[in-house]
Amino acid sequence: MASRKIGLWLVGAHGGVATTVAVGLSALRQGLIKPTGLVSETPAFADLPFAGWERWVLGGHEIRQTTAVASAHDLARTSRAFSEQLVDKCRPDLEQLDSRVRPGVVRNVGNTIRKLMSPGFAREAGSARELITLLQADWDEFVAQQELEQVVVVNLASTEPPVAKESLPRDVESLLSSLETTECPLPASSLYAIAAIERGHPFVNFTPSLGSDLPAIDELARQRGSAHVGRDGKTGETFLKSVLAPAFAARNLEVMSWVGHNIFGNLDGVVLNDPVNKATKVASKDKLLGEILGYAPQTLVSIEYIQSLGDWKTAWDHIHFRGFLETPMMMQFTWQGCDSILAAPLVLDLARFAELAARRGASGTLDFLASFFKSPQGSPTHHFFEQFAQLQRWAAELRTNG
Repeated sequence: MASRKIGLWLVGAHGGVATTVAVGLSALRQGLIKPTGLVSETPAFADLPFAGWERWVLGGHEIRQTTAVASAHDLARTSRAFSEQLVDKCRPDLEQLDSRVRPGVVRNVGNTIRKLMSPGFAREAGSARELITLLQADWDEFVAQQELEQVVVVNLASTEPPVAKESLPRDVESLLSSLETTECPLPASSLYAIAAIERGHPFVNFTPSLGSDLPAIDELARQRGSAHVGRDGKTGETFLKSVLAPAFAARNLEVMSWVGHNIFGNLDGVVLNDPVNKATKVASKDKLLGEILGYAPQTLVSIEYIQSLGDWKTAWDHIHFRGFLETPMMMQFTWQGCDSILAAPLVLDLARFAELAARRGASGTLDFLASFFKSPQGSPTHHFFEQFAQLQRWAAELRTNG
């Protein structure tokens, strides 16, 4: 393990979450912070043979011409996510990341995301296959220059619009043939997924975008012996839903309605202010209650962009439920958290778990990581503690089988 170097490639490398990942990784390596928020550092998993933080090397794709240092200082000044003193201590590592950032892909990402890209910086011309080849060339260069044994690709880019299911390829053969055309319906997130899978790099989709959540892509991953997982990191309000809803079900309390109102002001909020992009996120946040409860209460999920809040997100939830003697009651809670601070440790955890699983020969969907996602691929349940028990069982099997 001491000689291993592993790449962590961040799609959306200068966004808030990726920047916080970079600052956090540097601070962990320097011993400047405690591993608070990291599941892989808890007693339940700390004995697993994870690669140490000192072995991870960052690179990424981005569609905006900026820097990790500038993004980190903006988070420190505008959102007070962390101190500017910490940014200064991490500056050398952030500058190294900047040297390894390459232009990203904007195929089928929608007009709102396209407006964010720096003119002439992102890639979109040519067939889907040609774009995939460019992505793979970036990773091949990364591996060669840094002498890496593996690269974990994590999608942290902005949320893409929904994709019509009827337009998507249904099997590997039609998937691969569609890549040869400029009319390929797959969005950029799926092109990143395919590119990573074909190179044998574990792929993690932390966004609500389609990514690898397509049977044909999963089939390709199994054929190639590659691992992938997603979809949409479960960081705040939905995390609480997946914890609280099982309690109502266990006590046989009938949830009549559950309303969730979310406000925040970061770049993700700018993109989700577009109703088309917002539809993808709302669908991801609103799907778990029916599965957990066994029936469908009335639900409402709203997401609004409030610029002054920056990276701080507030979620207000109103739960109207019925108890014994049909008496109606209600519960309300307010969740306030820094979006990037909640997400970044989960990204680092997922990179660690995915790399270890791939090293041990896993392929296809890494369904044991379901507890990290709002719309977990390959998981039969949205119940948080059932998902977490699945992660614990995987760890136990790893210890037993070596």
